[in-house]
Amino acid sequence: MISAASRPYIDASVPVLREHGPAITTTFYANMFKAHPELTNLFNMGNQASGVQQQSLASALFAYAANIDNAAALGPVVNRIVHKHVSVGLTAAHYPIVGFHLLGAIKSTLGDAAVEPLMKAWEEAYGSLAKVFIDAETQMYLDAGIEAGYLRPMRVTEVTQESENVLSIRFVPQDGEPLPPFKAGQYVSVEAIFDDGQSMPLRQLRQYSLSDAQGLDSMRISVKREEGNQNIPAGAVSNWLHRNVEVGDILQVSYPFGDFLPDTESDEPVVLLSAGVGITPMIGALNRIALVNPQRRVIFAHAARNAGHHPHQLDIAAAKARMPHLQVVTFHEEGDAPGTLPGFMDLARLPKWPRTETNVYMCGPLPFMQAQWNALLEDGTPNSRIHREVFGPDLLDNLL
Repeated sequence: MISAASRPYIDASVPVLREHGPAITTTFYANMFKAHPELTNLFNMGNQASGVQQQSLASALFAYAANIDNAAALGPVVNRIVHKHVSVGLTAAHYPIVGFHLLGAIKSTLGDAAVEPLMKAWEEAYGSLAKVFIDAETQMYLDAGIEAGYLRPMRVTEVTQESENVLSIRFVPQDGEPLPPFKAGQYVSVEAIFDDGQSMPLRQLRQYSLSDAQGLDSMRISVKREEGNQNIPAGAVSNWLHRNVEVGDILQVSYPFGDFLPDTESDEPVVLLSAGVGITPMIGALNRIALVNPQRRVIFAHAARNAGHHPHQLDIAAAKARMPHLQVVTFHEEGDAPGTLPGFMDLARLPKWPRTETNVYMCGPLPFMQAQWNALLEDGTPNSRIHREVFGPDLLDNLL
């Protein structure tokens, strides 16, 4: 991927990035947004305010440096980022801007340690990686048959309060033409326009998993209202959708993207694990299986705070009525609702399945997925059988 002359400098950067990565990425974003405020329309500014985006980019830089010759490790990460980039309309023209400010942040953070050969090595490494992204994103736009930044007007046909803090929104194309193709596990970007362009960007895009089966005449997303706290800002777009969206409204929605694709079409047993709003892509997968193969053996386990914070219970009940071999296990951290288990999800309390022969898909908060990932590995599940979807920036803990 890079020249032999540059390779030793990238290798030497690994411990440096581990130590100084967050400082580099914080400087990078601050300088880039100051010079190009229009780019804030492409970034989740809530993740910027909380610092999780900066931490994620620092992890990505470290993972790239540590695995620069390991295409097998980097390939899935690159693919996931490519899907996210095309969902917000990134183009080749953005990469020189990013590169200029990223290299500038590395140089200013490292000071005298940023010697010329090191900076030339990172210039080469960034250019090589940028080409990989640009080529993949260009091909993805071509395959989808859309231009970068394409949004399609969708008419809202149904709004349902799924739980205390989750709202589902169903919509169809305003023009009456067919829906774009998608698969269970994928997401769309939804545009929100705010009246006040001073306290935050006027336009923001957020990604939401599609929470119903493909093959229907409509699409559905499920949106958790992010209330925020003293450390994390409230979700601007999620709160906007909860407050404002009504039946008949028009939403601007992207083409579906995403590389988290649970196997919904085969006859093999499958395990779906989720927590919190991570249930949304799992419900899409479950509903698809119920539609095309209701005899399939499925373990569906979900963890919620309590019954009031457990969305899509009607979907689960409908699937149980259609699927005789569906096993549903529910964990509630609080309360003792009938048919639930107390506490956090515990692998030992799930039904048994052949560990080496069954795919496991999971989605939820990062600590939940780290705990389940480690438990599955310890219990004999091969790494290749475990698949996860991360809402928001991925810290790439499996590569570090």
